[in-house]
Amino acid sequence: MGRTMSWPGIIRLGLVQAALGAIVVLTTSTINRVMVVELGLLAILPGFLVGLHYAIQISRPRMGYGADAGRRCTPWIIGGMAVLALGGVMAALSVALMAQYLVPGIILAVLAFVMIGLGVGASGTTLLTLMAKQVAPARRAGAATLVWVMMIMGFILTATIAGAFLEPFSLLRLIIVTSIVSGLAFGLAVLAIMGLEKTPDHEAMAVADHSQNQSSAQTSFRAALIEIWGEPKARLFTLFVFLSMLAYSAQDLILEPFAGMIFGYSPGQSTQLAGLQHSGVLLGMALVGVAGSFAVIRRWLPTSVFMMAGCVLSALALLGLVMAAMIGSDWPLVPTVFFLGFANGLFAVAAIGTMMALASEGRAEREGTRMGLWGAAQAIAFGLGGFIGTAGVDLMRFFFADPALSYAVVFAAEAFLFLLAAGLALRVKGMMAAKGAGESVSRPSPAMPAKAPSVPLFSMEGS
Repeated sequence: MGRTMSWPGIIRLGLVQAALGAIVVLTTSTINRVMVVELGLLAILPGFLVGLHYAIQISRPRMGYGADAGRRCTPWIIGGMAVLALGGVMAALSVALMAQYLVPGIILAVLAFVMIGLGVGASGTTLLTLMAKQVAPARRAGAATLVWVMMIMGFILTATIAGAFLEPFSLLRLIIVTSIVSGLAFGLAVLAIMGLEKTPDHEAMAVADHSQNQSSAQTSFRAALIEIWGEPKARLFTLFVFLSMLAYSAQDLILEPFAGMIFGYSPGQSTQLAGLQHSGVLLGMALVGVAGSFAVIRRWLPTSVFMMAGCVLSALALLGLVMAAMIGSDWPLVPTVFFLGFANGLFAVAAIGTMMALASEGRAEREGTRMGLWGAAQAIAFGLGGFIGTAGVDLMRFFFADPALSYAVVFAAEAFLFLLAAGLALRVKGMMAAKGAGESVSRPSPAMPAKAPSVPLFSMEGS
């Protein structure tokens, strides 16, 4: 495949990513909050469901390996979006069913979140692969920035507009809003991706098939994965991604319920609060992108510095949420959540810049597999983080009568994890400085999520 994608084509990829994020933000934020606050269910239930959708994405390295082998991406993207859209509608239906019939509703929810995980993994991973294969090297940084901004804007617009239409809240209104968003998102993705992928001519395809067969004979998927895990920088960065995403995702599923239970926010208000957090993410991302555009700033503030600073500031923001839990309504919750988003944007986008630099190191034609490995690390961390965060709140409520104290303990634990991640970021910086690699790369790629509504950064949810 030739790297010939134009800027209009790159914008179309951004529309696909925005569509993916629009579905994910409703299913992993709003629906989770409704289960806990409106239905009064244990927080561990949505934690398990979101964790399940991430567990399904452990197949990402295999998808990346397939993309490395030269398979077409368009069918994966369209098929993945169809499964994701259907899963989103089923998730809303399952919540309404739970209100009347709990067990059948949970069964339907399990099926829905399995479909969401498959859809995000298939469409997100192959969209990244399409960018890597068909965007010219000189355009990659700018293309990644544009697509990432469009994804975040999809988060913000969906959370804000859907939040407004959810008022006054009812389960029927939730189903209608989710169905409309999912249908529009799927239609937009199909229109954007159709005809975009360049098809090589027959002669080039024959050469590619011959090369692919030789490569497959020489290196199996298992061998390729072992080979990449043997690369010190790739392995250390995988550990950083896992730990930082574990800290990041542990607050994702409890923030809206926290706002509803402790500060009395309605479903629409807490959804809009999530949109404000995404706005903070966008600002943090833009700051790193602008700083990376000036050589003088890059010299004093390389990407790895932003990566470490973002982790430390995220820890401070979470300590602010600890204070919010202790003080209550007198604490400025909205600025604290915005600052948390800003700090998350700093570390996430800097990590993406590092990822772009590291993806092409080592053996060639392994970019997709490396991206898949880091995507799987993020997915596993998100799954565990969401489960641990929600389970932690439930466990602390068993020991403490005051729910605010339960949330405070969990937020404090997340802050500690971010500080550990900052230590790993320092080691990554040292290894990169030893080879002089990647410090000039400071623009985002859609490979890692700014907020983890799923998509991840690698789903670009995600991707």
